[in-house]
Amino acid sequence: MQRRYYKFNKPYGYLSQFTDEGKWKGLSQILNLPEDVYSVGRLDAESEGLLLLTNDTSINQRLLLPKNKHERCYYVQVDGEITEEALAQLAKSVTIKVGKKAYNTLPAKASACGKPDFIWEREPPIRVRKSIPTSWVKLILSEGKNRQVRKMTAAISSPTLRLVRVSVEELSLAYLEPGEMKECDESEFKKMLHL
Repeated sequence: MQRRYYKFNKPYGYLSQFTDEGKWKGLSQILNLPEDVYSVGRLDAESEGLLLLTNDTSINQRLLLPKNKHERCYYVQVDGEITEEALAQLAKSVTIKVGKKAYNTLPAKASACGKPDFIWEREPPIRVRKSIPTSWVKLILSEGKNRQVRKMTAAISSPTLRLVRVSVEELSLAYLEPGEMKECDESEFKKMLHL
């Protein structure tokens, strides 16, 4: 079997799986890949950005095991003005629900920023309320619980309006347009992911 490694800029409105589900479209609507290729990790349908795809089954375990603590970088647009206190709370730990249990997140790196130049306009655009400003936050996590970023910003009363993953370790989107995919060399792919 030839091992294949891809990075893909997942657009808004698509699942991280190949099959459609409910109102959301699967990746098979925009990608034509061999049947043994699957996504490593997930981005929910409302999230955008870097999605890794491969048929190398060893990658999933090595990358997603919590003890391996691989850093993932997100740019998050949130409702309201983000405060230094809120950023400090995100960095320290917040309590979110994982399943039915309370879970304290691991320390993260959180900083306020402007909208990065390389982030594209979303289709459809986020809802804008004239009376309430929005803020951008750069958030680096070393864990990946289900909908974790959204739960974390909700816990500090700054709901996520837009979520874009830009890198996993040193493997980045590197200006891939939404819906664009690039095949990667195996050694480079693993080196960038620190595997």
